Amino acid sequence: MRPRVIVNVAMSADGKLSTSERRQVKISGSADFARVDALKAAGDAVMVGIGTVTADDPSLTIKSEANRKIRIAAGKPEHPVRVVVDSTARIPLSASILHKGSGVRVVAVSEQADPGRVAELKKFATIITAGSKSVNLSALLERLSEMGISQLMVEGGGTLIAGLFAASLVDELYTFIGNMIIGGSDAPTLSDGAGWIKESEFPRLTLLEATRIDDGILLHWSVNRK
Repeated sequence: MRPRVIVNVAMSADGKLSTSERRQVKISGSADFARVDALKAAGDAVMVGIGTVTADDPSLTIKSEANRKIRIAAGKPEHPVRVVVDSTARIPLSASILHKGSGVRVVAVSEQADPGRVAELKKFATIITAGSKSVNLSALLERLSEMGISQLMVEGGGTLIAGLFAASLVDELYTFIGNMIIGGSDAPTLSDGAGWIKESEFPRLTLLEATRIDDGILLHWSVNRK
């Protein structure tokens, strides 16, 4: 068993998540921010890769007081479980995700992670070890399911998202496409890494809905099962 996985990203018209320097860019606006907060509040956990943490230092908390109240009224914690995929345990101990807001934090590491760093992280987060050299995402999701997580939202970055698609672990994809060109061959995209060579291997999507929002368009996809 694994949670239902929903990937959500905002990208430029040329498919970039941020600049080549990994500098965060405001791609969407207030309407999309509210949508993302509600989507996050509806789930049990939200997950990012270590690159997103080091570049953006997100807290991944629910921003809207109304959304927090809805969660509490439903018997859920104020904030979802926050998960960082960090194979070598290099997350800064001062990272916002470890300190801001109440609730459970999970840092997923591999067997290559330094034991001393892992011991320090245990002061702030639950540690899940899955995989020898890098985090085994399938095994991680099974562990998250055992923790009672049935819906998992993923907010980046491109390496983590590519790994989830490669392992056939994504169920839905939301892509907000903004009204700008960022450019740069080294700028991160929705799906970074080696990519797929054969067309038969490409993950295929079904478009469920297209909605004009802010100064861009939101595309909602389901992922076709092979």
